[in-house]
Amino acid sequence: MTRDKRRNPVLASLSIAVVLALFGLPFLRIAPNRLVSGHPIYIFSIVDGSVWLLALMLVALVGLAVVAIYKPRSAWLWVVLAVATAGMPYLVWLAANLATVNLQGQLAIARASAGGAFWMALTLLGFIVSDALDQVKATKLQTAAVCAVLLLALGVLLGSGACDNLSLTKEYANRADDFAQTVVRHVQIVLLALACMLCIGLPLGWAAHAHAKAGRALLPVLNIIQTIPSIALFGLLMAPLALLAASVPALGRAGISGVGLAPAVIALTLYGLLPIVRGTLAGLQQVPSAMAQAAYALGLTRFETLVHVELPLALPVLLGGVRTAAVSSVGLAAVTALIGAGGLGSILFEGLFANAEDVVLLGVLPIIALGVGVDTLFKALISWAGRRVRPW
Repeated sequence: MTRDKRRNPVLASLSIAVVLALFGLPFLRIAPNRLVSGHPIYIFSIVDGSVWLLALMLVALVGLAVVAIYKPRSAWLWVVLAVATAGMPYLVWLAANLATVNLQGQLAIARASAGGAFWMALTLLGFIVSDALDQVKATKLQTAAVCAVLLLALGVLLGSGACDNLSLTKEYANRADDFAQTVVRHVQIVLLALACMLCIGLPLGWAAHAHAKAGRALLPVLNIIQTIPSIALFGLLMAPLALLAASVPALGRAGISGVGLAPAVIALTLYGLLPIVRGTLAGLQQVPSAMAQAAYALGLTRFETLVHVELPLALPVLLGGVRTAAVSSVGLAAVTALIGAGGLGSILFEGLFANAEDVVLLGVLPIIALGVGVDTLFKALISWAGRRVRPW
């Protein structure tokens, strides 16, 4: 009997991993304050109708995922997708509900933190949703609809106050007045660095393409910069910038100093040059020389050929390099908080220094969301640029 090559055990494996995570790791941790780890609460120790409903959903998820291995039809996969999609907000609600129950009668500083089972199960359910969407070959509209449902469900839970007793929500409430400004500061650092990367990296990439010797000398230098640890690079920039600000008072008044925004943007720019230069170089190299020769024959200058012929054809590959630089900058910008640049890294390091896991998560989760958003944006731009490039 010929084996069906369409069989895919990924969904079943992920579903079983969800069950193992939920029943093998703590689901919540209850502590008298945020500085101690507290005692764990496991799912199997809770006798409640909501937990039985979760168990029923898990049984259905595993069963449907196993059936989908042998009958990989869209109908089964859509049901798996629906159960996994419903399971994600249900996990959040369950954690919030259990936190409310377990904090009754305790002091206001008591904390109920989501445990490893919650985060592992939520992540694995996300993988199931992503893989199911891929297997059913969902359209962009269908994918957007699933994302909208998840965001709407999360928004309803947060807006209704159902999650107010979770430690993560309490930490946000303590910083609600300044949180938006912190996010804006993080985005500002990334955007300024990205603008500098493009202004420097695109000409360098073109120079490496137009002059092979320049490329052979430039790329090793950029590779070396990539190997310098971020903390060390910040330290190397602090003294020269402080001296420059002291020597030229106008620069100091403009905000250039050894700490703050200036060294953060310069460091991120240096780290982002390599992917942008490589992307620009690779994009220009894959443009057929016949296209440039035809443009010269039509009377276009070298600059006009670059702008009207080479760059449009190289744009999909070029944007791939910019995408890498932008996403990595979102994460690396967190480290700039150590030199006074601010941003979400300030919350992250506050949590690390205080040994407060939920404060760390309050800084990390928005960074992840920003990274995913930037990656999705550039993925759409690359797809758009690819459609504009006609085959030659």
